[in-house]
Amino acid sequence: MLPLLLVLGVMLGCGGEGDASTEPSAQVTPEAASFPAPAGRSLEQIATDEAGELSNDLVASPAGRVSRPGKNRFGFGMFTVAREQIDDAEVAVYAAHGAEGDARGPYPARLERLATEGAFTSKTSSGDPDAITGIYVTDLELPKRGEWRLLALVRDGGSLVATRMPSIEVKSYARIPAVGEKAPQIHTPTAEDVGLITEIETRQPPDTMHEVDFADALGERPIVLLFATPALCQSRVCGPVVDVAEQVKNEFEPDEVAFIHMEVYRENLIDNGVRPQLRAFGLRTEPWLFVIDREGRVSKAIEGGFSADELDRAVQKVVG
Repeated sequence: MLPLLLVLGVMLGCGGEGDASTEPSAQVTPEAASFPAPAGRSLEQIATDEAGELSNDLVASPAGRVSRPGKNRFGFGMFTVAREQIDDAEVAVYAAHGAEGDARGPYPARLERLATEGAFTSKTSSGDPDAITGIYVTDLELPKRGEWRLLALVRDGGSLVATRMPSIEVKSYARIPAVGEKAPQIHTPTAEDVGLITEIETRQPPDTMHEVDFADALGERPIVLLFATPALCQSRVCGPVVDVAEQVKNEFEPDEVAFIHMEVYRENLIDNGVRPQLRAFGLRTEPWLFVIDREGRVSKAIEGGFSADELDRAVQKVVG
């Protein structure tokens, strides 16, 4: 079975509210200057100097596994030890290469809210008490391959709280298309190809992103390709991001950009293994979003959650 993204799923025992929200989908990113500079210190020294000790009350969980040398969009969730989501914190991440590396940062994080307007919020998402409601996102500069250790500093009033994050491994992922690379040519099933839409869809109600075969649109017009399985998602993010894509799709004309939702498992059964389209893209986690330009090259790739604002900006770039 595909080793799907479990990090966030493990932490979401008490989830957030599934109801639609009118709040902005992204908060203002805190200024880097509002967090202490590394000044040649290790992560442990920063935690001790700035917060006194590592907190046992907060948990920061990465929302993805794929990190390449260079600049990375890094998403993570913040939780209490009681597994309640935290979606109002000012957070910055620090990174160090291996056990002996000096800290880099701070990398302030913004919160991308996954809420959608009521008309686009599915029963799958609203009925899931564990569905994630927001992802913190920052851009990490990770120039070297290998293990990178991470620390989060969270502002709590006038003081700082430090919590260690799971390490990430930076390496090449040749099979997963990166920004600027050509997308693999695959066929995606459409509603016309099947007897029942539930053969290629687990969302309730079904979304409208099964109208176009990826192979027919590739190189002809921009594409938003979303690999996600709302009813079977192990990261608890798939339902909300499919809702997000459905909402953003409504902002564009059909001939401007093709929105395609691709389910993860054969016959929508986990025991049957993953569909060949995921293997063609080299994917081992879900959800994944690829925004592809008219030339068939990847313009944006996101592992994990994203907001309507973030997706809209990515689509505007390839449509404009």
